[in-house]
Amino acid sequence: MNLQAELNKTGGFKNLELLAKQVVEGFIAGMHKSPFHGFSAEFAEHKIYNQGESTKHIDWKLYAKTDKLFTKRYDEETNLRCHLIIDNSSSMHYPQMKEFSIGKLNKIAFSALASASLMHILKKQRDAIGMSIYSDAYDFYSPEKGSERHHQMLLGQLSNMVLSQPVNKQTETYTFLHQIAENIHRRSLIFFFTDMFQTSTDDTKLFEALRHLKYNKHEVVLFHVFDKSKELKFDFDNTPKRFIDVETGEFINLYPDTIKDSYEDNVQAYFDELRLKCGQYQIKYVEADINKSFDKILTTYMVERGKFK
Repeated sequence: MNLQAELNKTGGFKNLELLAKQVVEGFIAGMHKSPFHGFSAEFAEHKIYNQGESTKHIDWKLYAKTDKLFTKRYDEETNLRCHLIIDNSSSMHYPQMKEFSIGKLNKIAFSALASASLMHILKKQRDAIGMSIYSDAYDFYSPEKGSERHHQMLLGQLSNMVLSQPVNKQTETYTFLHQIAENIHRRSLIFFFTDMFQTSTDDTKLFEALRHLKYNKHEVVLFHVFDKSKELKFDFDNTPKRFIDVETGEFINLYPDTIKDSYEDNVQAYFDELRLKCGQYQIKYVEADINKSFDKILTTYMVERGKFK
């Protein structure tokens, strides 16, 4: 899988569908290292067997190969509804990218390619997909649908989102999460991509908005997207630097080492509280470091899809 060559050939994220397909194929090829050993090309036609379900449609041949229980899928089945939520505020466009490079994606590009990869699998599973994108406004909303035309429209929205360069796009995440929650009427699996950095610092309102996403018995996965080395570990060389808040334009000049320890302690405390609150609200919290592969994203999907009833 040569994603970088494809990025160079297509001039960035213009052919997002092909990039997503390559991400998924690479993930499937590596499944022999995961709990889904042997569950490769067949996965689009099967689902994990859940205890208590009828054994009528268990694929015993696949069981003989994998030692795991899967049931065959049929076209007339009622399929999953999935809604993707993406934070498109200015902070999600960090770090600035002069060119697209796999392994050096910024947060919004990582989120877009991860979302497109999930969409690729959902399409194969014949599931319905919806999407919400927000920044300082509720930028885009589309309800869950399963048509090819709808799929291509969502890919176009993701590509445009990555290629845009929002300036001082602030956000009060909790405001838009409430609006999004009100738009998702039927029970769905919700994937939320965000760095959880926002202009407003009212954590109580933020956590209440996350809780609202669970309304109507939705299953919610929060992919916490961040650059771990820079945004958590504050790994900068100790030369004078100007740090600019991309959402407000405010800045501070300093030597990184003078605040490194206190910065990391405070950010880690915030991340820990976020993880704790997600646990309390039964929201699955997944750390998504943009310097890592997409395997954690796709494995999370497989696990959540398998237990969605």
